[in-house]
Amino acid sequence: MDDKMGDAEFEVKTFLEAKKMKLDGLPIGTVITRVQPCRTNCLAEESCVTWRDNRVVQDVCLRLRNVECGEVELQLHWIDLPGGKGF
Repeated sequence: MDDKMGDAEFEVKTFLEAKKMKLDGLPIGTVITRVQPCRTNCLAEESCVTWRDNRVVQDVCLRLRNVECGEVELQLHWIDLPGGKGF
């Protein structure tokens, strides 16, 4: 029998706000903003939204809920799809 994976959630608003900014010319590795862990999110540690490889990137480490223990690490970045309406 498989163990239950648990669940987690987080807000993408900060990431989307950074994506809307005009960041061309910003030095690679610049931290745009930071999101702190709190009771209203599942962050296991501070999450930084950065400018990397000419795009907005957010590394996220989430603590899983409804399970004995566990964390999941994610990296977010926006991908424009051909023929899509964009952002």
